[in-house]
This record gives sequence, structure tokens and C-alpha cells, in this order.
Amino acid sequence: MPPAKKRKQRGYDSDRTRTAVLTQFAHVREAVAALTPEQLALPAGLGDWTVRELTAHLCMGVESVSRAVEQPAPPAVELGLPEWAFATAAVAAPISDDVKVYAASAEPAELFERTAGRITGLLKDTPPERLIAVRVGAMRLGDFLVTRAVELVVHTDDLNRALGLAVPLDRQALAACTRLLADALAIKAPGASTEVRIPPYAVVQCVEGPRHTRGTPPNVVETDPVTWLRLATGRTAWADALAAARVSASGERADLGGLLPVMS
Repeated sequence: MPPAKKRKQRGYDSDRTRTAVLTQFAHVREAVAALTPEQLALPAGLGDWTVRELTAHLCMGVESVSRAVEQPAPPAVELGLPEWAFATAAVAAPISDDVKVYAASAEPAELFERTAGRITGLLKDTPPERLIAVRVGAMRLGDFLVTRAVELVVHTDDLNRALGLAVPLDRQALAACTRLLADALAIKAPGASTEVRIPPYAVVQCVEGPRHTRGTPPNVVETDPVTWLRLATGRTAWADALAAARVSASGERADLGGLLPVMS
């Protein structure tokens, strides 16, 4: 479990986040519409899921916004960002079960069409401060949309890797994903001895040890956003990313292998 120490939550522009979620969802919807039955039946590389079930999970993640908004608002916030990243592992099994049922309920194109038609109007008419009850606890709608950007980006990348596609990652959605997962690392390993850089979106300090105050930090980790999301979610192992020169690490406290993934 992450430490209980409080850390100021990063702010996210609600309008940009809403647009990022809708844009990334549209990218995925277009790609899924072109998939053949043979492609949908292939393994997704995520446990026993097929690509059909992966696409259903992408759709269900956005549909969960509509379902939550349609329910009565809970009385108080129970979960913020980036603590959400630590809460998802506990509900992985029921999510997987629901995904399989959802995937079998209709063809992917129908699921995406239905979800797209509902989400656009609901987001237009619902303020980001609205509280909603989701599987891991009550959240602000604006915060939950950031988590939807994370889910969409991570699983779009899964889809690309499973099928060799090049579905684009919306820049704002990728930025939100990068920042939330970086902040989760800073909560998991509080401190200021190591600087983690993920240009152009995020820089965080973490890991206990001597505090860096000026000049070049003694411990620096740097990588690109897509490699970071794969490291942070367990898609790529730390040692493999180092060996492939996808990440650079300098300093005796720059080994993040024992701290990753931050979300699984």
C-alpha cells in the first residue's frame, strides 16, 4: 500500500480532459470498426483476454462514465488522484468478469456506437465538480475523466501491440496518463533524492535520501511517455527497458526496478 502522506494534487483542465477522452475514444472506435473477426479472436496479451475483450474493456471504461452520471450523486469524495492508481488492482477480477460479459453482449461496433452516443451529451451537461460513485469509490467527475484518459491510452497501446496497429494517442490524453502515473510513483516512493523526467509532460522527485536543491540532480531517470506508461503499468520490465536503451538511469538511487509497476 502507498504511504498515507498527503501530497498536493496536480490540477487538470477539465475542458481539455473531456476533449482528450472523446478524441481518444474516437480514435479507438475508428480502429475497432476496421477489425476483422480473425483479429478480434487473437490474444490481447493481457491474461486470457482476446482482442474482442480488450476492445470491450476500452468501451466499458468510457461507458462507466455515463452509467455513473446517471446515478444519484454520493455524499462525499472518497478517492482522488493519483490514489486511484493504487485502488484498481483490488477490483481487477470483477472487472475482468464484467468485460467478458460485456464483450459477449453485442458486436464491438454496436458497443462503441451506443457508448459514443451517450457520453457526448452527458459530458456536455454535467459539471466536472459533480460527484459520481464508481467501482473504487466516490470521485469528482473531472478526476474520473482523467482516469478514463489513462485507461484509454494504456489500452490503446495494448491494442497497437497486440495487432501491430498504429492507432494514434491523443497528445492531451497521453499527457494526463504520463502525469498521473508519475505522481503515483512520487506517492509510492516519497522523497527528493531522485528526479524522474518524462519529457515533455512530467518531472517528479521521489525516493528517500539526500534532498537535491540545486544544480544537476545526483540521481536522474529519463524516458519517453510510452515507455513510461508501459513501465508504470507492468507492460515492460525495468531491466528490459534499460537493456533496450528505452530508459536512462544515473546515480545510486536511480534504480526504480523495485518500485515498478505503480499500477497493475
